[in-house]
Amino acid sequence: MRIDIITALPSLLESPFNDSILKRAQDRGLVEIHVHDLRKYSENKQKSIDDYAFGGGAGMVLTIQPIDKCISQLQSERDYDEIIYLTPDGDLLNQQISNQISTLKNLILLCGHYKGVDQRVRDHLITREISIGDYVLSGGELGAAVLADSVIRLLPGVLNDETSALTDSFQDNLLAPPVYTRPSEYKGMKVPEILTSGNLKAIEDWRMDQAFERTKLKRPDLLKD
Repeated sequence: MRIDIITALPSLLESPFNDSILKRAQDRGLVEIHVHDLRKYSENKQKSIDDYAFGGGAGMVLTIQPIDKCISQLQSERDYDEIIYLTPDGDLLNQQISNQISTLKNLILLCGHYKGVDQRVRDHLITREISIGDYVLSGGELGAAVLADSVIRLLPGVLNDETSALTDSFQDNLLAPPVYTRPSEYKGMKVPEILTSGNLKAIEDWRMDQAFERTKLKRPDLLKD
C-alpha cells in the first residue's frame, strides 16, 4: 500500500510514522508513506496556500490551486483508489471503514486546516470524506495519522501475530474482553482461573461472554447494529 498525505504542516506528521508498528511496516516494505508540503505546490510568489473567504467571516481558507497541482501531479504518476479529505463533517471512521480501506492499494489523504478548503476541492477532487470524531481539531494531520494507523495495522505481515487485528475491539461489533498477564496473583488480585486452566474451548467461551457483557455495559449501541 502507498499513502500520500497532503498537508500545510508536514512536521506534525514526522513522529507518528517514525516509531513502533508504523515504522516497522515501512521498514518491511509493507507500506509507503509520503508526506507532501502543500506550500511547495503554490504558484504565487509568497508561496501562500490560504486566503480570506468570499463573503467575509473569520478564518482563512485553503486555496484550490496548490491542492489541485499536488493531486494532479500524483495522479500523473499512478492511479489512486481514493482521495480522502479529513474533515469533521465526513463519514465517522469505524472499524468497518478501516477494514475496507485496508484492501486498497493507493491512497491520498488531504489534511484540512484553518476554516477548511475551498468547496471546489471537495466537489471535484475528493472521492471520500472521513471524520475521526464529532469534535474539531486545529487541522487534519492528526486525523490522517489516526486513519493511517487504523488501516496499516490491518495489512498482512504488519503485526507479528496476524490474528491480533482480527480480535480487536469493533471487528465483530463487540468490545474486546479483558486481558491479563503474569503474575497470576499480585497483592491478592488474581487472574480468573479459567484463563490458566488450559481448556481452550472454555477460555474462548469465557472471552466471548466477557466481550458481550462489556459491550452491553459500555457500548450497547453496538449491539443494535
